[in-house]
Amino acid sequence: MNDLHRNEPLRWSLLFVFAVVLLGVLGVRTLVPADEGRYAEMAREMFASGDWITTRLNGIKYFEKPPLQTWMNALTFTLFGVGDWQARLWTGLCGLLGVALTGYAGARVFNARVGFYAALVLGSSVYWVAGSQANSLDMGLAGMMTISLCALLLAQRDGATPAQNRHWMLACWVAMALAVLSKGLVGLVLPGGVLVVYTLVARDWGVWRRLHLAKGLLLFLLVAAPWFVLVGLKNPEQPHFFFIHEHLDRFLLKEHNREGAWWFFLPLLAVGSLPWLGILAQSLVHGARRAPDDAGATFRPRLLLLVWVVFIMLFFSKSSSKLPGYIIPVFPALALLAAHYLDVGPRRCRMLAAGSIALLGVVFLALVPFMERLARRPGEDALYAAWQPWVLATGLVLLVGGLLALLYARQMVRDLSVLVLAVSGFAATQLAMAGFEPLGRARAGADMLPALRAAGAMDPAVPVYSVGLYEQSLTFYLGRTVTLVAFEDEFAFGLRQQPALWIPDMQAWTARWRRDAAAGRRGVAIVRPEYVAALQRAGVPLRVVAADTRRAVIANF
Repeated sequence: MNDLHRNEPLRWSLLFVFAVVLLGVLGVRTLVPADEGRYAEMAREMFASGDWITTRLNGIKYFEKPPLQTWMNALTFTLFGVGDWQARLWTGLCGLLGVALTGYAGARVFNARVGFYAALVLGSSVYWVAGSQANSLDMGLAGMMTISLCALLLAQRDGATPAQNRHWMLACWVAMALAVLSKGLVGLVLPGGVLVVYTLVARDWGVWRRLHLAKGLLLFLLVAAPWFVLVGLKNPEQPHFFFIHEHLDRFLLKEHNREGAWWFFLPLLAVGSLPWLGILAQSLVHGARRAPDDAGATFRPRLLLLVWVVFIMLFFSKSSSKLPGYIIPVFPALALLAAHYLDVGPRRCRMLAAGSIALLGVVFLALVPFMERLARRPGEDALYAAWQPWVLATGLVLLVGGLLALLYARQMVRDLSVLVLAVSGFAATQLAMAGFEPLGRARAGADMLPALRAAGAMDPAVPVYSVGLYEQSLTFYLGRTVTLVAFEDEFAFGLRQQPALWIPDMQAWTARWRRDAAAGRRGVAIVRPEYVAALQRAGVPLRVVAADTRRAVIANF
């Protein structure tokens, strides 16, 4: 059982099962706002309009992010139809590719066991698995940056032939270009910053001679530049907004209301690394040390991996804009560091990892009776109650898996203990995410769709207004755009370019609503729940079609 890493049929079987489960459950959950609904709707509009240059949200120019994920989602809609799993397919494939490539790089740069462990660690890490099953730009960026990281490791490793160095470095340059098309200049700035810091720390100046700068920069520009040129020609306002407002201002200013403490990402890193939290700190410390097999080596891959993790963490910690998904790109590097430590570390490292997961299982089991108290809105206690059996199952899987892995670790059956931990972590994440569906469905407002259909909201001739809010997921499920009323938020820039696409104030909207009602023209509106009573007191004609604690649907007939 200590030679599982050499069992090729087992490795391929594990990858196949992982792929089937990872991709097979993409459609079991409703798209949760805001990110999942937003990027699905952008792709739906691109697919419906046929305009693959100017990105739009709710029919309004939307230039906060580049188009790669919107392109990929629109492509899957073209091939397979519009739906939930189609909207998540690109991120699922990015997650799958990241696991396979990280395992391959670990095997080639270190040894077969490290490669086997690296794939298991990454494929079971909570953040990576959850990100792979959510329609968010962070996973798309992480997928491309994983290609950059692994290609760089494979190109620069001692023993790489000149042809291997050239081919992998060109792949690295292409991946950085795709990362820029995924989420902007961070796709180039982060790998570039890591390389500079690594060079200074390791004093490995020779790495710069092996980057193929001329060919690489040309290839990078050929992939990354065309869209920026085309969108700038069609929309002259885009370059300043994208490069200045969405990059410099987002990093330096607090106007996006996404600031956080300097330690914001540290607990997220800890939670995201589960079920490997027990060896997280040791793996990072181990990465800074020279191992005996480093003697005489020119390139230091573990040091590069450590710099990758630390630099990206510090970069986003310094930023004035902080969101939880920003640090997903560090997890492939963490997986390789953890895998190397699991390979050469003492037995107690595997015992510590197993024991911590068993303890976490106990915590989940203890949480189950109190879950209904987590409700923050009326009626949500029932949703948390529906989640309880899933959390119970999650806790049991973690407890049993941790104890079994602990037993194998004590018996020094290390391959099997690592495999059991990985399977337990992956299964627990799937159970917890699947059980979240009632809450996710409520946040998306999906239960209101029958009432909206009955009110005629699917009819293009019936105007649908979004008053004081914008429902990211519900709009996607409607399959059409809505008219914003007294709501700007992320649409502010686009509405300055296209002011005719919204109604700026409530007075203008209620006047239009009254006129349509008097003339017998149907109208439907999604409004904040607290608006309904105020509109009724003002004598605005309306009928409440559906309502919950987050929004209400009204009609003028």
